Amino acid sequence: MTPADQVVVGVEEEFHLVDLETRAAVPRVPEVLGELQGLDGEAFAAELKPSIIETNSRPTADLADLRTDLVRLRGMLAQIAEQRGLGVVGAGSVPLIDGSAQGITPSPRYERMRDEYQMLAFEQQICGTQVHVDVPDRDAAITVMQHSAAWLPVLLALSASSPFWQSEDTGYASSRTLAWHRWPTAGPPAPLRDAADYDALIGSLLASGTMSDPGMVYFDMRPSAHQDTVEVRICDASPSVDGVVLIAGLARALVRHGVRAHLAGRPAPQHRPELLRAASWRAARSGLEGDLVHVDGPELVPPSRAVRLMLEHLADDLDDAGDRAVVEELALEALARGSSAARQRQRANRNGNLEAVVDMLVAETRGAPDSPVDAPVSATVAPVLLAGYAPPAYDEAVSEDHTVRPAYSWLVSTLERIGPSGLLVHEKSRDAEQRARGMFFPQEDDAERLFPLDLVPRLITPHEWSTLSEGLVQRARTCEALLQDLHGERACLHDGVLPEAALRWLPQPHEAAMNLHPGAVRALVSGLDVVCDAEGAWKVLEDNLRIPSGIGYAMADRRVVRSVLPELQAPGGVLDADEGPALLREALLACAPPAAGNEPVLAVVTEGPADSAYYEHQVLAEEMGVPLLTPSELRAAAGMITIAATGRPLDVVYRRIDEEVLFTAPDASGVPLGDPIQEAVRTGRLTLANAPGNGLVDDKAVYPFIAALTEYYFGEKASLAAVPTWSCADPDQCAYVLEHLDELVLKPVDGFGGQGIVIGQHASEQDLEKAAAEVRAHPAGFVAQETVQISTHPTFTGAVLEPRVVDLRAFVVLAPTPTVLPTPLTRVAPPDSLVVNSSRGGGSKDTWILR
Repeated sequence: MTPADQVVVGVEEEFHLVDLETRAAVPRVPEVLGELQGLDGEAFAAELKPSIIETNSRPTADLADLRTDLVRLRGMLAQIAEQRGLGVVGAGSVPLIDGSAQGITPSPRYERMRDEYQMLAFEQQICGTQVHVDVPDRDAAITVMQHSAAWLPVLLALSASSPFWQSEDTGYASSRTLAWHRWPTAGPPAPLRDAADYDALIGSLLASGTMSDPGMVYFDMRPSAHQDTVEVRICDASPSVDGVVLIAGLARALVRHGVRAHLAGRPAPQHRPELLRAASWRAARSGLEGDLVHVDGPELVPPSRAVRLMLEHLADDLDDAGDRAVVEELALEALARGSSAARQRQRANRNGNLEAVVDMLVAETRGAPDSPVDAPVSATVAPVLLAGYAPPAYDEAVSEDHTVRPAYSWLVSTLERIGPSGLLVHEKSRDAEQRARGMFFPQEDDAERLFPLDLVPRLITPHEWSTLSEGLVQRARTCEALLQDLHGERACLHDGVLPEAALRWLPQPHEAAMNLHPGAVRALVSGLDVVCDAEGAWKVLEDNLRIPSGIGYAMADRRVVRSVLPELQAPGGVLDADEGPALLREALLACAPPAAGNEPVLAVVTEGPADSAYYEHQVLAEEMGVPLLTPSELRAAAGMITIAATGRPLDVVYRRIDEEVLFTAPDASGVPLGDPIQEAVRTGRLTLANAPGNGLVDDKAVYPFIAALTEYYFGEKASLAAVPTWSCADPDQCAYVLEHLDELVLKPVDGFGGQGIVIGQHASEQDLEKAAAEVRAHPAGFVAQETVQISTHPTFTGAVLEPRVVDLRAFVVLAPTPTVLPTPLTRVAPPDSLVVNSSRGGGSKDTWILR
């Protein structure tokens, strides 16, 4: 077997020629081909379409040498083209096509293809990248194809660069794949045994008249007919040389992996061709902006995970070739940058025209730094979707003079182009996507209720997010300091900063909350609800410190929206919500107890499918790569809590179950878990996140004092304002509340999920009388808040966009460094309501934190 670092690789790249004035593809390859072949006779060739030219790199075993040669060939091509007013575009498709480019290159073979395949031949205005890799023999090539088939869609996603076709956004990241797969011999490699089996298949296809010559085998991977190489053909052309080097490095590792399997006699994995084709379709649809199919699941996974799985699968082969460091670096850069398809959409949305997209592609292909000049933002007009749009107060997208705010200009324009009928189609796709993912939020009257999601995303500017993050971290730190104080010295009570009357109880020595190991973080994960008021200023509405939910739903919202609406691409990009689980996992492991070793064991504990948020529990466990367990799947043993099925001790439990339910639930042996868990926590063998007893502080009666406590503990003014709040436990404040009940929002201090709230402005006389009686009977059980004119946001209602009240639940983790997760959840109130909770008919939006 040839040593891995000596396996030779070569690349064929296809490029569009475009007129630098019109930016359209033009059939002028014949004008440049002769001069190019005079410079390097074997490096340049014509293609089916006379606007497309092919380059062939020199075979090499070194990726650095490959890169140098690719740059050389691109430079030669660009220089000759520019002398004739032409630009070179490396992309699966070019957005603009000159009418004269519809013909074919004169040659007997191409003319025969035109006559036989008609429309198929005419629409091949597409470019790909093909990678050739040495193999020992053709039998090995067939084995390589079988072992590689499941991973080829990841290469397609990394290369996706063809969102536009004939001036239209196709909704796909790789429209080239759709055109290419129309050929009768294109698609995933056929299940084959050896070279003889492959040759028999080719003979049958030729005999059937399906193809006119053996060169028309267009499998995503195929053996060479003339030499011992295998060819990867699935990828779009790439504007970036680094993108091609990444594909070549991964392709060589795939081939190396398959050759090792061939020599070892390992059987090829058995994948249904339909599933492989579906995986390719999904990659063409998504690029790096939507989920991909992990065929070995099969399951949908985010692109970052799909790439990571591929790198792990090929780790030994990349190491053997000496490519691992460079390939991993290029892969991380590709994920951070996003697909070329997404960048093209961002440029189109920023500049409002496709000529700017072509300019960007020409610059990237040439290797020149792209220096975009933002076009002036003109007044956005949306006569259909914004017809009659009349927000009652501050609206985040539409200003008081009924013009679209600059940050939303591109979004509203894109939605207007899609139109109501298009959005309705996308909503059907959304529902199907949610069902496929099991994205349910069951209620008593509807066990299969989908988690409500509006497809119009909410935008948060970088400045807003920076301001919010600072205030959110400060507030989470204050809540943590208060919890530590109340379970310790209680200095805030002694110094009169917090009245004892604001607390529904004081922790007692025997309680679980009083027996954490020293240094334990109590509110590791907090969910802080904020709203934007009538002046556009952010205010804190509630603190959730027990088991705040929403992280998984925020991630799922992002994946669904980017899957069904890929046309939406923010010009500057958005923060990646998929980073949330990794940050959460890091925070949880950072809080492992003293007895944990170097590799703490983490699990998510849930009540099970009966919990309406069970879908979220599944998502978080899967994304963090940890077990999802119910209490009955735990076992108390020798002072520890273990996984019953394996006996492995747990170090950290991410608790997504009420503490009372957890403590009374039996373990796998029928033993109530309360005492064993509390003993394991007390002795430093287990961390519960979040800690029990946190309801003491996220009680609404404590809310009015958080700003003063921030100054008390840290000597800082609160960065985020709070809503003016009156505690009914205070007689004077209670009297004011009763007198102004029709103007205020009344809340039970221990309420959650919007239950028990009375909004005075919307309440009937009978409801107000009932609420007043309850306050008089139990004054300490209520607080009242000023009615805030909460901001609204455009929400699609089937025909138009209408303003709906929104809030934002942001999540802060306090370890290892206080951080706001990039996974805030926007919640949307029903019509004529201020209550956003999903259990009360509210919905959600994908929240885009703009870069």
